[in-house]
Amino acid sequence: MLEIKSLSDFDDEVFGGNNSSDNDLSALDGDARGGEETITKLVSGVRDANRVNVFLDEKFAFSLDVAQVVELQVKVGQKVDAERLEVLRGASEFGKLYQRTLEWVLTRPHSIRETRDYLRRRQQKRLATNRQRAKEEKKPFPEIQNETIELVVERLIQRGYLDDRRFAEYYVENRFVKKGVSRKRLRMELQKKGVASEEIEAALATGARDDEEELRKMLAKKRTRYDDQKLVAYLVRQGFDYQKVATAVKKSSEVDLSLD
Repeated sequence: MLEIKSLSDFDDEVFGGNNSSDNDLSALDGDARGGEETITKLVSGVRDANRVNVFLDEKFAFSLDVAQVVELQVKVGQKVDAERLEVLRGASEFGKLYQRTLEWVLTRPHSIRETRDYLRRRQQKRLATNRQRAKEEKKPFPEIQNETIELVVERLIQRGYLDDRRFAEYYVENRFVKKGVSRKRLRMELQKKGVASEEIEAALATGARDDEEELRKMLAKKRTRYDDQKLVAYLVRQGFDYQKVATAVKKSSEVDLSLD
């Protein structure tokens, strides 16, 4: 798919210029058939200039992003039958969902499972909204199909916005940097986020996080809050090895006593 930032470079292509090939409209040209509508206007979006509002028989029908308009060869004057209209409406829903998901993904790195879960939440929210609209006798919004969710995820992966290896590396490098965190906890959290074991181990192998250093960080922060027994139990629950914890706590206590 073409990546297009504005309409200006494609005015002739999109809005029915004279340079288009004779084959462009092969799927839609010909004698008008029953149930067909005509694309009468294409207008750049007001809030988002990268989207194009499509009018059928002078009435707004749906919007597409600029790349979709070019790829799907949508032009003024085309006849659109029911089958073609279904394809275009599906493309419209995909484009809007993709853009919103991309904006969410760009807020910070996310795993593939997190992104799929985000889309599932949007799907359930849409269903709830439509149930309420049905009670109010309002027209429902298009439902978010499972197939559309998978297409969005696939496109984000293809374009490099989703990459579990990069996500795992980021997570290992940035999770609780000041507080400290055990490698075991990092491993468990990444597993919950759907990252494959080989990706997790690769990120841990290349990362600079070391359990001994991380244990020192946590010990320094929690030392005054617990007695030795409770401190050992707490640090073990955080995923650190019991023997290493017991040794570190003992050494810390001996230092405290020497300073009294």
